[in-house]
Amino acid sequence: MKVLHVAAEVFPLVKTGGLADVVAALPVALAHLGTDVRLLLPGFPAVMDGVQHARSIIDVGAAFGALRVRLLLARMPGTALPVYVVDAPYLFRRDGGPYQDAQGDEWSDNAQRFALLGWLAAHLAAGDADESWQPQVVHAHDWHAAMSCAYMAERGVVAGPSAAASVYTVHNLAYQGLFPLSDAPLLALPSRLATPAGLEYHGQMSFMKAGLNFADRITTVSPSYAREITTHEFGAGLDGVLRARSNQLSGILNGIDQAQWNPATDPAIAERYDVERPQGKHACRHALQAELGLAHDDDALLLTVVSRLTAQKGLDLLLSALPALVRSGVQLAIQGQGDAALEAAWRMAQAAHPGRVAVVIGYDEARAHRLIAGADVIALPSRFEPCGLTQMYGLRYGTLPLVRRVGGLADTVNDAYANALADGSATGFVFDAATPAALQRCVESALALKHQPAAWARVMATAMGKDFSWAGPARAYLDLYADAVSAPRAA
Repeated sequence: MKVLHVAAEVFPLVKTGGLADVVAALPVALAHLGTDVRLLLPGFPAVMDGVQHARSIIDVGAAFGALRVRLLLARMPGTALPVYVVDAPYLFRRDGGPYQDAQGDEWSDNAQRFALLGWLAAHLAAGDADESWQPQVVHAHDWHAAMSCAYMAERGVVAGPSAAASVYTVHNLAYQGLFPLSDAPLLALPSRLATPAGLEYHGQMSFMKAGLNFADRITTVSPSYAREITTHEFGAGLDGVLRARSNQLSGILNGIDQAQWNPATDPAIAERYDVERPQGKHACRHALQAELGLAHDDDALLLTVVSRLTAQKGLDLLLSALPALVRSGVQLAIQGQGDAALEAAWRMAQAAHPGRVAVVIGYDEARAHRLIAGADVIALPSRFEPCGLTQMYGLRYGTLPLVRRVGGLADTVNDAYANALADGSATGFVFDAATPAALQRCVESALALKHQPAAWARVMATAMGKDFSWAGPARAYLDLYADAVSAPRAA
């Protein structure tokens, strides 16, 4: 089967979150199962500099505000997967981030930038962009690629009808790609799509809604999140659309790259270890304490966070509980960036608790590995969480996740309550209410277990034995692709 993945990010070229890790790993896992897989990416500077053996396959000319657009075919570094790159210097070769400028403001022409990505995906699906290769499935990821589904469904927008099926994955429903409805004519969209049955969303245009309305199949990144987003509480205003398409909606839990995230081979950590030789984790702990200026305290429960600093992630809950946690014997190290007020609050927390709290604003991949390897517990107190990868990294490294019972966190972490401890199924700590008090009680449960070394070691061994490889999810996606391709589609 021929499958085209369309996305704005892929590790290691462009990464702002877990989307990049998924787009890097899932196509490789599909290729290992015999799938003919290619990627389609925007020509951001890091992409243009990072891909190998690029050659032009079609000169599009002027489109979506850019005077020159070309489609290149190249190879991904490391994996050698074929990758199409949208070379549109005016739209993509800029300083700053993929979605925002250096000041953190959204690029004013993001609608045109990511509509162009979807438009070229539709041309590849129709077979008129690369005569030598035509996908049977176009798999679009998040709002940046959602317009692929609309352009594929709107036969008059591309040169010919698409025989390919479309699959749309919601990585986070909260980020919807909202733009002025008046921008619709800039995107070569017919007026009928600028309606509630199309992209219109409360007087705006929603790229996310394009994916939800026009994809042949919709997936989310965990089974629990697939159920949650059909409710008013978690549906972000789109729960009605999702309920209407519930027969085409499913949840497939993300995997992780178990070669990249492996404490037995990880070059970024102080000492390598595994479930049979866990002693190296102590060296990682001491190295992390020294690196971040934390007191050398073997009795402390060392809790880390690697996350965006946003209300979604529940880090205000952790901040509120922090004074009581420090008094009870917790050390905390956090790496992240995001909301300016949260960043400032966490800096103040570090100043108020020297030697007990360490805060690093920003993101560093190698440091993330060290934070996870050196900690006892990795915290994800999210208000909602489509899947989450960090808790899986924690399990892999024997760093027990402390999570709220939502989305993929609920699907991957089994609370260390009495029965689970007795039957050996416990892998972490889970709480329900999104309150500082509930979070504090959960941390206290972790502290209590920390004082039972034999029980802690058993839970740690169970956690490290979990398999979150991409092999299972890749097979599930192949089944979904086959179902989408075989189903009749409107002409």
